Amino acid sequence: MSPFLQLAAVIVVILLAAKLAGYLATRIGQPSVLGELIIGLILGPSLLDVTHLSFISDAHLPDIIHEFGEFGVLLLMFLAGMELNFNDLKQQFKVSALAGVLGVIFPVLLGWGIGSAFGLDLGGSLFLGLTMGATSVSISVQTLMELKMLRSRVGLGLLGAAVFDDILVIILLSIFLALISGGGSFLAILLIFGKILLFLILSFIIGIWVLPKMAHAVHQRPISQGILTLSLVIMLVYGLGAEIIGGMAAITGTFIAGLMFSRSPEKQRLESGLRAIGYSFFIPIFFISIGLSLDLHELKVDALWLLLAISTFGILGKLLGSGLGARLAGFTKREALQLGAGMISRGEVGLIVASVGIREGLVNTNQFSAVVGMVVITTIVTPPFLRALFQKPKAIEPELSTQKEAEEA
Repeated sequence: MSPFLQLAAVIVVILLAAKLAGYLATRIGQPSVLGELIIGLILGPSLLDVTHLSFISDAHLPDIIHEFGEFGVLLLMFLAGMELNFNDLKQQFKVSALAGVLGVIFPVLLGWGIGSAFGLDLGGSLFLGLTMGATSVSISVQTLMELKMLRSRVGLGLLGAAVFDDILVIILLSIFLALISGGGSFLAILLIFGKILLFLILSFIIGIWVLPKMAHAVHQRPISQGILTLSLVIMLVYGLGAEIIGGMAAITGTFIAGLMFSRSPEKQRLESGLRAIGYSFFIPIFFISIGLSLDLHELKVDALWLLLAISTFGILGKLLGSGLGARLAGFTKREALQLGAGMISRGEVGLIVASVGIREGLVNTNQFSAVVGMVVITTIVTPPFLRALFQKPKAIEPELSTQKEAEEA
């Protein structure tokens, strides 16, 4: 069987399994993303290992599936940005800042304490804290979309907090790596801040003044699906810029790109096209690929206690840190708990940070396997936890709808 046919066969299995698992999850009152995450673990090397079946000979197949999944998460965060109104997000700046910053500080301190208790040196303990400080809200975004709560106060605060979280973790990680390599001068630290600031400034200048003119020019010309293609190009450029210029996660860049496109008069048409592309193919592959990339057999017995500790305190750290930030910003107790729960998932961002640690020799294979296990646990518990917290709609603030949506209602 040719490599292409092998890829086609595996994608058929992944897409069918994702949609079936998502449907079954909704039948038992859970978000569909939970079913997709669990079926990903079943299809992955932990159980069935679908990318290494007897007829699979292409060694690059797992990497190809992973890259499809990466495109899926970029689309998911781009769509999340497009669903929001920039002014609404700006109104939640205070809660975003407090929840994002405290949602990093609490887990980092807890991780440092756990690492010290388990005999790790100062570098290893601090790095363990940084892995616990990371957040990936892609899972929470999908859950809130299904619950139709992405534009609630909690949803807006959560997305803003995730941006602050990403920026702070990248700054702390960059400073930490610079210090252990002996390059932690004031100038080097200033350069880290400067790169992030440069990316954010360029993002908003292009998004506010350049992008509308580009969209109008493309719309005026007879180009097949020109606006849709432009949106995909801008999405990828913002993702590349976030990593190359700002040293941030690509998903932060694509979220900002979506936020810029939310101001476009072509928004509704764009959303329908992007949703068709994303939810029919790339986004299900992303959720499945999380399970495909994890092998629970690598989790050693020696690391079990460390896994339990960092998973428990990783969850508590986000609930307490981000929740406290939300409370200080004026959220109710229930809203603060909801926002904290939305920050629990470490997802692909946690894996990226962990991979830096194993590459730099800051953690050994046992400790790395414990971190991977923590990523799995925090990612899987987030959807049902959020679902349970949003079960009483009367206790939730109504969605911040646009005037157009109000008129349509």
